[in-house]
Amino acid sequence: MNDHVHAPVDLTKNQSLVMSALTNSDGPLSAYTILDQLRDHGFRAPLQVYRALDKLVEFGLVHRLESLNAFVACRHPDCDGHETLAFMICETCSQVTELSDMMLANHLKGLAEKRGFALKKTTIELRGVCAMCKAA
Repeated sequence: MNDHVHAPVDLTKNQSLVMSALTNSDGPLSAYTILDQLRDHGFRAPLQVYRALDKLVEFGLVHRLESLNAFVACRHPDCDGHETLAFMICETCSQVTELSDMMLANHLKGLAEKRGFALKKTTIELRGVCAMCKAA
């Protein structure tokens, strides 16, 4: 586990605004949605949002969901250093639940090593219906 992942980080104004937009969101946000929400705060170009997002991802505060081309704030306090993450994405309500499982991480790392592959990062996206929507 990387202890620095959730350590306090000095964020720039733009990074703080983007982080706030993601933290206050009920679901994942695209960079363009973030840009629209932050226009009143001086954001004019997608590049401003992407620069902030890149740093927030680097700091381990935000995750990118490839299949949705969107971003979510990290909500898992014991995140395993962001080497292997899994996300359950509800196709009904768009809720995203972050999972971290060391057994899964170790298994995937072992599979890669057997094939001579130097694994750096794994992101798994599980698409389906959450328990709340399934019960409704």
